[in-house]
Amino acid sequence: MTVEEVAAYLAGLEEPKRTTLEALRQSILAVVPDAEEGISYGMPAFRVDGKVVAGFAAFKHHLAYLPHSGEVLTVLGDRLTEYVCTKGSLHFPIDEPLPDDVVRSLVDAKLRILDR
Repeated sequence: MTVEEVAAYLAGLEEPKRTTLEALRQSILAVVPDAEEGISYGMPAFRVDGKVVAGFAAFKHHLAYLPHSGEVLTVLGDRLTEYVCTKGSLHFPIDEPLPDDVVRSLVDAKLRILDR
């Protein structure tokens, strides 16, 4: 896994997807600054101690935050009511970055799950 892979993924996106996901990338790194960046399942991912704690992806009409756990979105359900959530992803608009406090809650929830 390399930072260059994530940079290449982002470089291949059109605006505003690129800028919005770059903001998400920086928000994730603010929570886990030592995370290893790379690609997992074809999408940018962030690993801590070898375990994926967060990821993201661009789609035609939305962007997605990927917690790599079906439990994270359930745990934070009430906090995420303004977003469309599937079992494994949180969808958000292509031109509206996720707020930093939401990103922190998502990453922290995943870290707590891994610590059990």
